[in-house]
Amino acid sequence: MKLQPGAVRDPNGVAAAFAEFGRGTNGLWVEAADVLIMTSGQVCNLALQRRLPAIGYGVWFANAGCLMSYGEDVSDMHRRAAGFVDKILKGAKPGDLPVEQPTKFKLVINLKTAKALGLTIPQSLLLRADQVIE
Repeated sequence: MKLQPGAVRDPNGVAAAFAEFGRGTNGLWVEAADVLIMTSGQVCNLALQRRLPAIGYGVWFANAGCLMSYGEDVSDMHRRAAGFVDKILKGAKPGDLPVEQPTKFKLVINLKTAKALGLTIPQSLLLRADQVIE
C-alpha cells in the first residue's frame, strides 16, 4: 500500500485535491477535518465518479455517499460531556475530572454506494455494522 496524502484547506479545494491524485489510486480515506465534513457530499460524489471506495472518519461520510465510515459515536461523546458539565455545576473542579477517551465507535456501511461501485460487502462485516444504508 502506498499513501498519497492530499490537503484541502478550504471548501473550494476539494476538486483540486482530487485532480492531484495519481494513477493507480484505488481507495480513499477521509479525515474528519472541518473543511471535509462541510464538503462531505462533494468528496463522496467525486470519489464515486472516480470509482474510488472511500471511507471517512465519522458517520457523516457514509451518510453523504461514501462507502463506509468509522469513528467515535459522537452522540455518546456529547452525553458524556454533559455528565462532566453536570459535575462541574455541582462543584467539581474541572482539573480533578479524569481525561476520557471514546469508548463507543460506529461503523456505517452504505450499500447503495457498494452497489454503484460493483462491490459485495461480506455478510460478516454487515453484521458488525452499527448502521447499514440501503
